[in-house]
Amino acid sequence: MKYITSLLLSCSVILFLISMLASCSSQEKMESAVVRPSTFDQHCVSCHGEDLKGEIAQSLLDGSWQFGSRRNDIFRSIKFGHPHHGMPSWDHLLSEEEMDTLVGYLLAEEKRLGVTKPALPDTLETQDYLVNIEVIASGLQNPWSIDFLNENKALITEKSGQLRVWENGVLLPDTIVGIPSVRNQGQGGLLDVAIDPDFASNGWIYLSFSHALPPSNSDDNTPGMTKIVRGQISEGKWVNEQTLFEAAHDTYRTTSHHFGSRIVFDPDGYLYFSIGDRGAGEHAQDLSKPNGKIHRIHRDGRIPNSNPFYGQKDVVQSIYSYGHRNPQGLAVHPQTGQVWATEHGPLGGDELNLIRPGLNYGWPVISYGINYNGEIITEMERKDGMEQPIHYWKPSIAVCGLDFYSGQLFPEWENQLLVGALKFEEVQLLNIEKERVMYSQTLLKNGGRVRDLTTGPDGAIFVVLNNPDIIIRLSPRNPV
Repeated sequence: MKYITSLLLSCSVILFLISMLASCSSQEKMESAVVRPSTFDQHCVSCHGEDLKGEIAQSLLDGSWQFGSRRNDIFRSIKFGHPHHGMPSWDHLLSEEEMDTLVGYLLAEEKRLGVTKPALPDTLETQDYLVNIEVIASGLQNPWSIDFLNENKALITEKSGQLRVWENGVLLPDTIVGIPSVRNQGQGGLLDVAIDPDFASNGWIYLSFSHALPPSNSDDNTPGMTKIVRGQISEGKWVNEQTLFEAAHDTYRTTSHHFGSRIVFDPDGYLYFSIGDRGAGEHAQDLSKPNGKIHRIHRDGRIPNSNPFYGQKDVVQSIYSYGHRNPQGLAVHPQTGQVWATEHGPLGGDELNLIRPGLNYGWPVISYGINYNGEIITEMERKDGMEQPIHYWKPSIAVCGLDFYSGQLFPEWENQLLVGALKFEEVQLLNIEKERVMYSQTLLKNGGRVRDLTTGPDGAIFVVLNNPDIIIRLSPRNPV
């Protein structure tokens, strides 16, 4: 009897396990199946293919999102389209719910099939050179900027507040001790690093970062604004810090975006830095506010008496130009000494500007873009008394790092402008002649979000990438 009972129990357990396995298998099949929305068959198949691998339009399953890989980027591509690239807007045919369902379907298919971003290639072919790609630093956390102390040593900022050292091809494990505390929220944090042109004799290093004030009460966000300091490094420690620019505290804002923050030096030794509008577009037109401006100071923080608004009442004396949205690229032309800037537009309308003293670059009165929700910011693209960009990008590529190539390894690119793009994950090369963009070419695509780039002392091009958080070195395969 015990034997029979035991046998029955064993059979029951086996049957239970079989039913559980069948149930799990059925559940896995249900989870693995992705329901295709009818809108895809109605509107997308003819261009992107029944299998999503592309026909007259690109594949949606190769990990290379041409106009940005984030969910919002894909949603906006569907909603507003990219007419210059043959992608129509679907805003008039599909509801936002239907568009969001499409995005969810595409991302779910990508996940189900294990689609990943293509690996960074070892080489890339450009119009002029076959270029080697070498990863020179990895294991970083959201790197933002790089600048060189000498040919074998560079400093790298990490947005969360670390200043790292790269030396003799190795990212050192120890960070610099004692750098300023930063407001690491949203787009803020430790941002640009710049080495003094006379570093060999004075040792000065410049930092821009989002500086925080204590909140006025426990319910407030921390107010913040871009701040500029300089200091020196001694035995791995940040020492002799000097504040060069700290805005009036009543201008600090609790928003967490549009800090600008690039730093450059011109041949006369002046220091230029940018501050974005901090989410208050109207401030870009207000000379009593520091945000939405490009500033010029002496390297020790003094205000040049030749600044365009010097001595005027109720004006921030360091302002050099105004009407900027979020300039995250600054570069000085090696021959002319002119300052150039790139700034993020809204949805469309990223700009390349030649910066001249006292001029108004228009934001938000004029713009080639619209708001992210499709609302019109302004009906005007031009207005008397406001500067037109030298070049603009529509759709926005999310311009960031900027540098005129000034090395010896790529002589065909001498004095041409290197432009980084976050959303489009590109390095573009712009041929500039007589203050005009004659043509452009894309050097690198889909390697990661291009945060910064610079010509190294050895003539190679160094590119700071986010996602993946690495730094790469570009050099010609057959150097001249």
